[in-house]
Amino acid sequence: MTVSLFTPLQVGALHVPNRVFMAPLTRARAGEAHIANALMAEHYAQRASAGLLIAEATMAMAGCSAFWKEPGIHTPAQVDGWRLVTDAVHAASGRIFLQIWHGGRACHPDLNGGVQPVAPSAMAITSDMVHTPMGKVAYTVPRELRDDELPGIVAGFRQAAQNARAAGFDGVEVHGANGYLLDEFLRDGTNRRSGPYGGPRENRARLLFEVLEATCAVWGSDRVGLRLSPLNSFNSMIDSDPIGLATWLAGELNSFQLAYLHLMRGDFKSLQKGDLVPPVRAAYRGVLIGNMGYSGEEGAKAVAAGQLDAVAFGVPFLANPDLPERLRAGAPLNAADPKTFYSEGPAGYTDYPRWQG
Repeated sequence: MTVSLFTPLQVGALHVPNRVFMAPLTRARAGEAHIANALMAEHYAQRASAGLLIAEATMAMAGCSAFWKEPGIHTPAQVDGWRLVTDAVHAASGRIFLQIWHGGRACHPDLNGGVQPVAPSAMAITSDMVHTPMGKVAYTVPRELRDDELPGIVAGFRQAAQNARAAGFDGVEVHGANGYLLDEFLRDGTNRRSGPYGGPRENRARLLFEVLEATCAVWGSDRVGLRLSPLNSFNSMIDSDPIGLATWLAGELNSFQLAYLHLMRGDFKSLQKGDLVPPVRAAYRGVLIGNMGYSGEEGAKAVAAGQLDAVAFGVPFLANPDLPERLRAGAPLNAADPKTFYSEGPAGYTDYPRWQG
Protein backbone atom coordinates (compact mmCIF):
# COMPACT_ATOMS: atom_id res chain seq x y z
CA MET A 1 0.00 0.00 0.00
CA THR A 2 1.26 3.45 -0.90
CA VAL A 3 1.33 5.68 2.18
CA SER A 4 0.46 9.35 1.71
CA LEU A 5 0.04 12.41 3.89
CA PHE A 6 -3.63 11.44 4.07
CA THR A 7 -3.20 7.85 5.22
CA PRO A 8 -4.40 7.46 8.83
CA LEU A 9 -1.73 6.80 11.45
CA GLN A 10 -1.53 5.34 14.93
CA VAL A 11 0.39 7.83 17.10
CA GLY A 12 0.78 6.19 20.47
CA ALA A 13 -2.71 6.00 21.96
CA LEU A 14 -4.21 8.20 19.22
CA HIS A 15 -5.52 7.16 15.82
CA VAL A 16 -5.17 10.25 13.64
CA PRO A 17 -6.86 10.76 10.25
CA ASN A 18 -3.87 12.25 8.41
CA ARG A 19 -0.14 12.90 8.68
CA VAL A 20 -0.28 16.68 8.26
CA PHE A 21 0.54 17.87 11.77
CA MET A 22 0.71 21.43 13.06
CA ALA A 23 4.08 22.32 14.59
CA PRO A 24 4.21 24.33 17.83
CA LEU A 25 4.29 28.05 17.02
CA THR A 26 4.86 30.71 19.66
CA ARG A 27 2.41 33.54 18.93
CA ALA A 28 2.46 35.58 22.18
CA ARG A 29 -1.32 36.00 22.43
CA ALA A 30 -1.73 34.93 26.08
CA GLY A 31 -1.33 38.32 27.75
CA GLU A 32 0.87 39.31 30.66
CA ALA A 33 -0.76 36.72 32.96
CA HIS A 34 0.19 33.98 30.45
CA ILE A 35 -3.39 32.67 30.27
CA ALA A 36 -4.76 31.03 27.12
CA ASN A 37 -7.97 32.71 25.98
CA ALA A 38 -10.93 32.63 23.60
CA LEU A 39 -8.88 34.07 20.73
CA MET A 40 -6.39 31.24 21.08
CA ALA A 41 -9.25 28.74 21.22
CA GLU A 42 -10.54 30.09 17.92
CA HIS A 43 -7.08 29.90 16.36
CA TYR A 44 -6.52 26.26 17.27
CA ALA A 45 -10.07 25.17 16.47
CA GLN A 46 -9.69 26.67 12.98
CA ARG A 47 -6.79 24.25 12.45
CA ALA A 48 -8.44 21.15 13.91
CA SER A 49 -8.28 19.25 10.61
CA ALA A 50 -4.58 18.60 11.31
CA GLY A 51 -3.80 15.01 12.13
CA LEU A 52 -2.41 16.41 15.38
CA LEU A 53 -2.15 19.95 16.71
CA ILE A 54 0.95 20.56 18.86
CA ALA A 55 0.26 23.67 20.90
CA GLU A 56 2.93 26.29 21.42
CA ALA A 57 5.77 26.31 23.95
CA THR A 58 4.10 26.66 27.35
CA MET A 59 5.80 27.45 30.65
CA ALA A 60 5.91 24.33 32.77
CA MET A 61 6.59 26.32 35.92
CA ALA A 62 6.71 29.88 37.18
CA GLY A 63 9.73 32.07 36.52
CA CYS A 64 10.76 30.60 33.17
CA SER A 65 9.31 33.08 30.68
CA ALA A 66 11.46 33.54 27.57
CA PHE A 67 8.88 35.41 25.49
CA TRP A 68 6.58 38.23 26.44
CA LYS A 69 2.97 36.99 26.72
CA GLU A 70 3.52 33.31 25.99
CA PRO A 71 1.18 30.88 27.80
CA GLY A 72 1.80 28.91 30.97
CA ILE A 73 0.29 25.79 32.55
CA HIS A 74 1.35 26.26 36.20
CA THR A 75 -1.65 28.11 37.74
CA PRO A 76 -5.34 27.18 38.03
CA ALA A 77 -6.28 30.14 35.82
CA GLN A 78 -3.88 28.92 33.13
CA VAL A 79 -5.38 25.44 33.30
CA ASP A 80 -8.85 26.94 32.89
CA GLY A 81 -7.67 29.03 29.95
CA TRP A 82 -6.26 26.03 28.14
CA ARG A 83 -9.52 24.17 28.81
CA LEU A 84 -11.21 26.73 26.52
CA VAL A 85 -8.77 25.70 23.81
CA THR A 86 -9.05 21.95 24.20
CA ASP A 87 -12.85 22.10 24.37
CA ALA A 88 -12.94 24.12 21.14
CA VAL A 89 -10.52 21.77 19.36
CA HIS A 90 -12.41 18.66 20.45
CA ALA A 91 -15.73 20.22 19.42
CA ALA A 92 -14.16 20.60 15.96
CA SER A 93 -13.12 16.90 16.02
CA GLY A 94 -9.43 17.70 16.50
CA ARG A 95 -6.64 16.30 18.64
CA ILE A 96 -4.16 18.46 20.54
CA PHE A 97 -0.95 17.95 22.54
CA LEU A 98 0.60 20.66 24.74
CA GLN A 99 4.31 21.40 24.43
CA ILE A 100 5.68 21.82 27.95
CA TRP A 101 8.83 23.87 28.29
CA HIS A 102 11.42 25.65 30.40
CA GLY A 103 13.21 28.54 28.72
CA GLY A 104 16.52 28.06 30.56
CA ARG A 105 19.08 30.72 29.71
CA ALA A 106 16.69 32.19 27.10
CA CYS A 107 14.65 33.59 30.00
CA HIS A 108 15.28 37.18 31.06
CA PRO A 109 14.98 39.02 34.41
CA ASP A 110 12.67 41.62 32.84
CA LEU A 111 10.18 38.83 32.10
CA ASN A 112 10.50 37.07 35.45
CA GLY A 113 10.35 39.65 38.22
CA GLY A 114 14.07 40.33 38.15
CA VAL A 115 15.04 36.70 38.72
CA GLN A 116 18.28 35.60 37.04
CA PRO A 117 17.78 32.82 34.46
CA VAL A 118 19.22 29.36 35.05
CA ALA A 119 21.14 26.99 32.78
CA PRO A 120 23.53 24.03 32.91
CA SER A 121 26.48 26.45 32.68
CA ALA A 122 26.93 30.19 33.15
CA MET A 123 27.05 31.08 29.46
CA ALA A 124 24.81 33.75 27.90
CA ILE A 125 23.10 33.72 24.52
CA THR A 126 25.05 36.11 22.32
CA SER A 127 23.55 35.58 18.86
CA ASP A 128 20.08 37.01 19.49
CA MET A 129 18.12 39.60 21.49
CA VAL A 130 15.06 39.00 23.69
CA HIS A 131 11.78 40.94 23.39
CA THR A 132 10.64 42.40 26.72
CA PRO A 133 8.22 45.13 27.87
CA MET A 134 11.21 47.47 27.62
CA GLY A 135 11.91 46.51 24.01
CA LYS A 136 14.60 44.22 22.62
CA VAL A 137 17.47 43.74 25.05
CA ALA A 138 20.54 41.55 25.34
CA TYR A 139 20.36 38.23 27.14
CA THR A 140 21.93 38.05 30.60
CA VAL A 141 24.42 35.53 31.95
CA PRO A 142 22.47 32.68 33.60
CA ARG A 143 23.16 31.09 36.94
CA GLU A 144 24.47 27.54 36.80
CA LEU A 145 21.96 25.16 38.32
CA ARG A 146 23.17 23.02 41.20
CA ASP A 147 22.70 19.27 40.96
CA ASP A 148 20.41 19.38 43.99
CA GLU A 149 18.09 21.80 42.17
CA LEU A 150 17.44 19.48 39.23
CA PRO A 151 14.85 17.29 40.97
CA GLY A 152 12.79 20.49 41.30
CA ILE A 153 12.96 20.99 37.53
CA VAL A 154 11.77 17.43 37.00
CA ALA A 155 8.96 17.95 39.51
CA GLY A 156 7.92 21.11 37.65
CA PHE A 157 7.58 19.19 34.40
CA ARG A 158 5.66 16.44 36.21
CA GLN A 159 3.21 19.00 37.60
CA ALA A 160 2.87 20.61 34.16
CA ALA A 161 1.98 17.21 32.71
CA GLN A 162 -0.67 16.76 35.41
CA ASN A 163 -2.04 20.24 34.72
CA ALA A 164 -2.19 19.51 30.99
CA ARG A 165 -4.34 16.46 31.75
CA ALA A 166 -6.61 18.62 33.87
CA ALA A 167 -6.87 21.09 30.97
CA GLY A 168 -8.17 18.39 28.64
CA PHE A 169 -5.22 17.84 26.32
CA ASP A 170 -4.76 14.53 24.51
CA GLY A 171 -1.09 14.35 25.47
CA VAL A 172 2.05 16.43 25.90
CA GLU A 173 5.22 17.11 23.96
CA VAL A 174 8.39 17.66 25.98
CA HIS A 175 10.37 20.54 24.48
CA GLY A 176 13.96 19.38 24.14
CA ALA A 177 14.87 21.69 21.26
CA ASN A 178 15.89 25.18 20.11
CA GLY A 179 18.31 26.13 22.85
CA TYR A 180 15.98 25.99 25.83
CA LEU A 181 16.77 24.29 29.13
CA LEU A 182 16.64 20.59 28.22
CA ASP A 183 18.47 21.20 24.94
CA GLU A 184 21.08 23.26 26.79
CA PHE A 185 21.86 20.23 28.93
CA LEU A 186 22.02 17.92 25.90
CA ARG A 187 24.59 19.79 23.81
CA ASP A 188 28.22 20.09 24.76
CA GLY A 189 28.44 23.67 23.49
CA THR A 190 26.24 24.84 26.39
CA ASN A 191 26.77 22.11 28.98
CA ARG A 192 30.26 22.58 30.40
CA ARG A 193 29.49 21.20 33.84
CA SER A 194 31.03 18.19 35.57
CA GLY A 195 29.29 15.61 37.71
CA PRO A 196 26.27 13.43 36.95
CA TYR A 197 24.66 15.94 34.53
CA GLY A 198 27.74 16.97 32.54
CA GLY A 199 30.57 15.55 30.46
CA PRO A 200 29.69 12.48 28.33
CA ARG A 201 26.42 12.42 26.41
CA GLU A 202 24.96 9.85 28.81
CA ASN A 203 25.24 12.43 31.59
CA ARG A 204 24.13 15.37 29.48
CA ALA A 205 20.94 13.47 28.56
CA ARG A 206 20.19 12.53 32.17
CA LEU A 207 17.87 15.48 32.88
CA LEU A 208 15.91 14.95 29.66
CA PHE A 209 15.43 11.28 30.45
CA GLU A 210 14.33 12.07 34.01
CA VAL A 211 11.77 14.56 32.66
CA LEU A 212 10.49 11.99 30.17
CA GLU A 213 10.16 9.36 32.90
CA ALA A 214 8.21 11.78 35.10
CA THR A 215 5.96 12.87 32.25
CA CYS A 216 5.29 9.31 31.12
CA ALA A 217 4.40 8.38 34.70
CA VAL A 218 1.59 10.95 34.51
CA TRP A 219 0.29 10.25 31.01
CA GLY A 220 1.57 6.85 29.96
CA SER A 221 4.33 6.90 27.37
CA ASP A 222 1.86 6.52 24.49
CA ARG A 223 0.63 10.08 25.07
CA VAL A 224 4.05 11.74 25.37
CA GLY A 225 6.13 13.11 22.50
CA LEU A 226 9.56 14.74 22.37
CA ARG A 227 10.95 17.48 20.13
CA LEU A 228 14.68 17.66 19.32
CA SER A 229 16.75 20.04 17.14
CA PRO A 230 20.32 18.69 17.11
CA LEU A 231 21.52 20.96 14.28
CA ASN A 232 19.74 24.19 15.16
CA SER A 233 22.12 27.00 16.16
CA PHE A 234 19.28 29.31 17.27
CA ASN A 235 19.95 30.75 20.73
CA SER A 236 23.74 30.35 20.30
CA MET A 237 23.57 26.57 20.27
CA ILE A 238 26.20 24.15 18.97
CA ASP A 239 27.40 20.60 19.55
CA SER A 240 30.67 18.99 18.55
CA ASP A 241 28.89 15.94 17.08
CA PRO A 242 25.21 16.73 16.44
CA ILE A 243 24.56 13.77 14.12
CA GLY A 244 26.21 11.36 16.55
CA LEU A 245 24.28 12.80 19.48
CA ALA A 246 20.96 12.61 17.62
CA THR A 247 21.57 9.04 16.45
CA TRP A 248 22.51 7.90 19.95
CA LEU A 249 19.47 9.65 21.45
CA ALA A 250 17.16 8.04 18.88
CA GLY A 251 18.38 4.59 19.90
CA GLU A 252 18.06 5.32 23.61
CA LEU A 253 14.56 6.72 23.18
CA ASN A 254 13.25 3.41 21.85
CA SER A 255 13.02 2.10 25.41
CA PHE A 256 10.59 4.90 26.35
CA GLN A 257 8.01 3.80 23.74
CA LEU A 258 6.88 7.38 23.23
CA ALA A 259 3.94 8.43 21.09
CA TYR A 260 6.44 10.05 18.72
CA LEU A 261 9.80 11.71 18.19
CA HIS A 262 9.52 15.16 16.58
CA LEU A 263 12.75 15.97 14.73
CA MET A 264 13.72 19.43 13.51
CA ARG A 265 16.03 18.56 10.63
CA GLY A 266 17.94 21.81 10.06
CA ASP A 267 19.27 25.08 11.38
CA PHE A 268 17.30 28.34 11.39
CA LYS A 269 20.55 30.23 10.81
CA SER A 270 22.08 27.78 8.28
CA LEU A 271 25.33 27.64 10.25
CA GLN A 272 25.32 23.90 10.92
CA LYS A 273 24.55 21.40 8.20
CA GLY A 274 24.10 17.67 7.99
CA ASP A 275 21.73 14.96 6.79
CA LEU A 276 19.99 14.23 10.06
CA VAL A 277 16.88 12.27 9.09
CA PRO A 278 18.39 9.03 7.66
CA PRO A 279 20.49 8.08 10.73
CA VAL A 280 17.70 8.97 13.13
CA ARG A 281 15.20 7.00 11.07
CA ALA A 282 17.54 4.00 11.07
CA ALA A 283 17.97 4.15 14.84
CA TYR A 284 14.44 5.02 15.96
CA ARG A 285 11.69 2.39 15.81
CA GLY A 286 8.72 4.57 16.76
CA VAL A 287 6.68 7.25 15.00
CA LEU A 288 9.03 9.87 13.53
CA ILE A 289 7.72 13.36 12.71
CA GLY A 290 9.82 15.60 10.47
CA ASN A 291 9.85 19.39 10.69
CA MET A 292 11.56 22.46 9.21
CA GLY A 293 10.98 23.74 5.72
CA TYR A 294 8.99 20.87 4.24
CA SER A 295 6.71 21.70 1.35
CA GLY A 296 3.65 19.57 0.87
CA GLU A 297 5.36 17.81 -2.05
CA GLU A 298 8.59 17.08 -0.19
CA GLY A 299 6.69 15.95 2.88
CA ALA A 300 4.55 13.60 0.81
CA LYS A 301 7.65 12.05 -0.76
CA ALA A 302 9.33 11.58 2.62
CA VAL A 303 6.25 9.82 4.02
CA ALA A 304 5.78 7.66 0.91
CA ALA A 305 9.44 6.61 1.09
CA GLY A 306 9.17 5.70 4.77
CA GLN A 307 11.69 8.35 5.84
CA LEU A 308 9.03 9.94 8.05
CA ASP A 309 5.69 8.87 9.45
CA ALA A 310 4.26 12.41 9.50
CA VAL A 311 5.29 16.00 8.80
CA ALA A 312 4.78 18.94 11.16
CA PHE A 313 4.20 22.17 9.24
CA GLY A 314 4.85 25.50 10.94
CA VAL A 315 4.49 28.70 8.90
CA PRO A 316 2.24 27.05 6.26
CA PHE A 317 -0.23 26.12 9.02
CA LEU A 318 0.06 29.58 10.52
CA ALA A 319 -1.30 31.16 7.32
CA ASN A 320 -3.56 28.31 6.16
CA PRO A 321 -6.00 27.05 8.79
CA ASP A 322 -7.24 24.47 6.28
CA LEU A 323 -3.78 23.26 5.26
CA PRO A 324 -4.65 19.55 4.94
CA GLU A 325 -7.53 20.32 2.59
CA ARG A 326 -5.34 22.63 0.50
CA LEU A 327 -2.54 20.07 0.24
CA ARG A 328 -4.96 17.31 -0.73
CA ALA A 329 -6.45 19.48 -3.48
CA GLY A 330 -3.16 21.00 -4.65
CA ALA A 331 -4.66 24.43 -3.91
CA PRO A 332 -2.55 27.60 -3.56
CA LEU A 333 -1.41 28.61 -0.09
CA ASN A 334 -1.88 31.93 1.69
CA ALA A 335 1.38 33.77 2.36
CA ALA A 336 2.18 34.41 6.02
CA ASP A 337 2.69 37.96 7.31
CA PRO A 338 5.77 38.02 9.60
CA LYS A 339 4.77 41.40 11.04
CA THR A 340 1.89 39.70 12.88
CA PHE A 341 3.73 36.63 14.17
CA TYR A 342 4.06 38.07 17.71
CA SER A 343 1.58 40.94 17.63
CA GLU A 344 -1.66 41.16 19.60
CA GLY A 345 -5.21 40.48 18.45
CA PRO A 346 -6.72 38.54 15.55
CA ALA A 347 -4.77 40.15 12.68
CA GLY A 348 -2.52 37.52 11.16
CA TYR A 349 -3.83 35.00 13.69
CA THR A 350 -7.46 34.10 13.11
CA ASP A 351 -8.21 36.10 9.94
CA TYR A 352 -6.40 34.06 7.27
CA PRO A 353 -9.01 33.01 4.69
CA ARG A 354 -9.98 29.42 4.04
CA TRP A 355 -9.70 28.05 0.55
CA GLN A 356 -12.89 28.44 -1.49
CA GLY A 357 -12.51 25.39 -3.69
